This record gives sequence, C-alpha cells and structure tokens, in this order.
Amino acid sequence: MPPARKRQRAYDPVKTRAAVLAQFGNVRAAVRTLTPGRLAASTRLGDWTVRELAAHLAMALEAVNRGLDGPEPTTPALTLLDWPSATAPRAAEVDDDVRALAAAEPDLDALYDRTEARFTERLPEARDGRLLTTRVGAMTLADHLVTRTVELVVHTDDLNAAVPDLDIPYDRHALATCTRLLADTLAAKAPGASTEVRVPPYAVVQCVEGPRHTRGTPPNVVETDPLTWIRLATGRTRWKTALDDAKVSASGERADLGALLPLMS
Repeated sequence: MPPARKRQRAYDPVKTRAAVLAQFGNVRAAVRTLTPGRLAASTRLGDWTVRELAAHLAMALEAVNRGLDGPEPTTPALTLLDWPSATAPRAAEVDDDVRALAAAEPDLDALYDRTEARFTERLPEARDGRLLTTRVGAMTLADHLVTRTVELVVHTDDLNAAVPDLDIPYDRHALATCTRLLADTLAAKAPGASTEVRVPPYAVVQCVEGPRHTRGTPPNVVETDPLTWIRLATGRTRWKTALDDAKVSASGERADLGALLPLMS
C-alpha cells in the first residue's frame, strides 16, 4: 500500500500577501541601484546576466497579475507540495520568456513600478480561493502566493551572490514560508519518520523510511540554517559541499540526504 499523502501545511493568506510585497520591495530598492556594468555581470544561473535575473524577479510577481487577468480555470488545482517538481519541465519556456523580457524592457525601474502597481491594485479584491492559470497548472491564489515567496527568496539569494555588496534583506515571513514549503516537499518526497530535519527557527520535519522515532533525541538528525537549506533544496549548494563547509550537520545512518536533493532547480 502506498504511503498516506502528507497533509499540506496551512499558511496565513494575509501574512503571505504582505510578505510577497515586502520582498518584492526589497528587490526593487536594490535593482534601482544597479549600474549598466553591474546589470551586464554574470550570475550562477547558466548564462543569465544580472539584468535577466532582475527581469525574472519581476516576472515572479507579474505571474500573479496575469493569473488574475485571465478567466478562472475549471481544471483541478495543483497542490503546494506538487508545485516544486512541476517547475523543472518549464525551464526552457521560462528561459525564453526571461530573455525576451530583459531585451524588451531597457528600463527595469519602470518594469518594477508597473508590475507592483498592477499587483497592489488587483490583489485586495481577489479572494484567496480564486483559481489562477499558472505556468504549471491551476492553483488557488493563496497557494500561488506561497510559491511566490520561494521564487522571490531563492532569486534574491541569486542576486546577492551575483552582486555581493547589494546585501538585499529577506522579509522574515517570506524566508520562513519558503523554508517551510521546501522542508515539507522533502517530507512528501521521502515519507517516513526515521530522520528529523531541523531548519531553525522556521521548520522541523520528519522524513525517510525506517524505524519511527517516538521519544528523546532522534537517532538521525540533520540541521542547517534557512539559506543553506534553501540552497540545498534548489541545487545552489551540493550536499557534500555543505557538509565539508560545516554548513549542515548530519548524524545517524539515515541522515544522508544527498540522494534526495535538490528538490527543485
């Protein structure tokens, strides 16, 4: 018999909406400071430049605008725990759209202004359960906004890596939501209760088949910080590298998560 499907975590829609807007604002303030030379610099995302990465960050919010502009789909909604694995097949499509947008929009500040204005105008009247057509399928507005925290936090980290002195801050709730969704995705991918994965202060999940832990200190424990966890889950950092750099601690025979990562890219 297949394992029971894990129940999806509940997220506060009001806080999620605020977190998405706050993190977009953090990125927008940083992008305004980028000179043409910095916009032409390389990133760790293949051959994307900083300009293309900045355009992609705007697309993360514009995806909500497009969904609200379109008719409500009648197809079943994708769940949050299905979303991370559904993104990879669309990578080539995303790449084409990012390059086209970056080439067509020489004024990134105007792009960000327009995107944010549409978002703040449409969002207050939209109900959380409203279905949107997204790139990977139908999703509720509330769930789609949770995925936007992942897009914004992950790519904020990419932008900070490309331009280290930007030091773009992370909205606390956006960072927490991103961390939790990716932790829950691991638990859904490797169901079980033999290993405890701790990402303080935001998430603790149990995963991996094996003897179930019930009391005391678990025999298999993985612990790391939120940004390292996000980098592991999205392939920005490799498991062995994080271990070698003492960015993650892993104890127990079932604490090696290398074969389960990344969860999305």
